[in-house]
Amino acid sequence: MPLSTDDRHAWERPGAHEVSPGVHRIPLPLPGDHLKAVNVYAIADGDQVVLIDAGWALDESEELLATGLRSIGYELGDVREFLVTHLHRDHYTQAVALRRNHGGVVSVGEGERACLELLHTVEVHPDVARLYEAGALDLSNMLAEWRGERDLLNWEDPDRWLTDGIDVELQTRTLRVISTPGHTRGHVVFHDPGHGALFAGDHVLPHITPSIGVELNRPPSPLRDYLTSLELIRALPDARLLPAHGPVTVSVHDRIDELLAHHEERLTDTAAAVEKGASTAFETARILTWTRRRRAFDDLDMFNQILAIHETMAHLVVLVERGWLTSTTTAGITHFARA
Repeated sequence: MPLSTDDRHAWERPGAHEVSPGVHRIPLPLPGDHLKAVNVYAIADGDQVVLIDAGWALDESEELLATGLRSIGYELGDVREFLVTHLHRDHYTQAVALRRNHGGVVSVGEGERACLELLHTVEVHPDVARLYEAGALDLSNMLAEWRGERDLLNWEDPDRWLTDGIDVELQTRTLRVISTPGHTRGHVVFHDPGHGALFAGDHVLPHITPSIGVELNRPPSPLRDYLTSLELIRALPDARLLPAHGPVTVSVHDRIDELLAHHEERLTDTAAAVEKGASTAFETARILTWTRRRRAFDDLDMFNQILAIHETMAHLVVLVERGWLTSTTTAGITHFARA
């Protein structure tokens, strides 16, 4: 039976929801009209607590986190460590803000180091060039003219960079750090084999497909990286899925199989759009449909149009790598054709 709208959003309700002995899921709010919440997982660790991800640095978010922790016997000052899956604002910035005011160690994947350094030095957003390459000239020009203020307060360095394969020893369990590039270059998941659980961040989400390569230092083929990372996690014993957005589910494997199938279908649809005459990523994105509701590209807001173009380019690049398409770049714009 399909989930009702209410059921699909039940996971967003505030509180500290026990998902296994000693582990509570605390949804925290996000601004905007898209994702409404991010899950922070509180792991009891004796007289202290360890958090997986931390949320967006907002007053409301901090208050709800404090309330959730208090309900299970902890205060914000009891957080020993923030284990952050990746550098996006809704996962990282509150960890930095709370460290400043309450203490605690902030840890994030080594692969995010270059992006964090670039964040402090970049003067022109790289999406200007990427959108131009995709043939989205109007969007590229619009972004080039934007002069918003940059608030770097909560983008300080972590206390430690996590390398692939290390074990994080807690009193109650051992978490294995596994590098899963794709959503970002430095995304990591935390595998808890002793309890059959995977703290998956944005790598595996139960209701939506994660965006690919949305970062300042976008890799050459983020979709290839992502599919490889999915296969890596699929090769592990199955586990409960503890995602950053959405409810806890019983099987990581089942959802990975769905995600792999989705991207194969999307690759087929993308190749078909080129067959119909699309040449650039922008033209291809306008032929494809978007979201579960199969919305037209022109019905998306500007932010989601930019995401759609990035997603389309990622699929086109993989099609070239697989030999289905060829690409040529003329005057800075990349064109694709059937091989």
